[in-house]
Amino acid sequence: MQKFMQTLIQQEDGYYSMSTTGYYVLIGLLLFLYLLSAVIVDRRQKNTRLSARRLAFCGVAIALGFLLSYIKFDMPYGGSVTLFSMFCICIIGYFYGIKAGILSALAYSILQFFQSGGAYMLSPLQIGCDYFFAFTALGLTGFFYKKVPAPGEVKSPQKSFILAYLLAILARGLFHTIGGYLYWMEYMPDNFPKSLAFAYPVIYNYAYILVEGAITIIILKIPAVEKMFKKLQAMAKEN
Repeated sequence: MQKFMQTLIQQEDGYYSMSTTGYYVLIGLLLFLYLLSAVIVDRRQKNTRLSARRLAFCGVAIALGFLLSYIKFDMPYGGSVTLFSMFCICIIGYFYGIKAGILSALAYSILQFFQSGGAYMLSPLQIGCDYFFAFTALGLTGFFYKKVPAPGEVKSPQKSFILAYLLAILARGLFHTIGGYLYWMEYMPDNFPKSLAFAYPVIYNYAYILVEGAITIIILKIPAVEKMFKKLQAMAKEN
């Protein structure tokens, strides 16, 4: 046990710090807790079935979200607003529950890492905050699974989905912000207001996330889009 702890924690100049192995173990543990909580909640939701239709829907949503993440415009101080890529991932958990949502979002986080993460690896924990924890948080919409109206109901699903969507993207932003404070403060642009330097990671990350979120919500409020959302829900719910 002592040897194992020595591989996780290293001592340098009288101070203790986590080793690279320790960071990987921490990331693995947190991801395991993500998945364990998803399985526990999924059982309470009584939604253990994952049919071929659901697998196909999840795969298409992940692929579409990944494709749309390439269509983007950059914000002034960094970060990019994409063409509704977060929406594609968030609907999975909302339609199918927390387990499907977390697993799909985790798969999406791996795709995002390979898309751009290789060029910005500072430490294992930084990778976790910027990719695996952050994008997997988009699956938290699965907590609202029971609030999805059955196909044909008059009640609009938009209100509960918007709440679920906001929770998921705010959670994503939180992980990005933590990583920002830990690793990216020294990369703050010179033209960034010095009076707001203490809030740089918050402004940087939530600026593009909330802009994309606001645009998505506005689009969802359009009557024609609302009808399309209901049809998409009905298609996803068919056996």
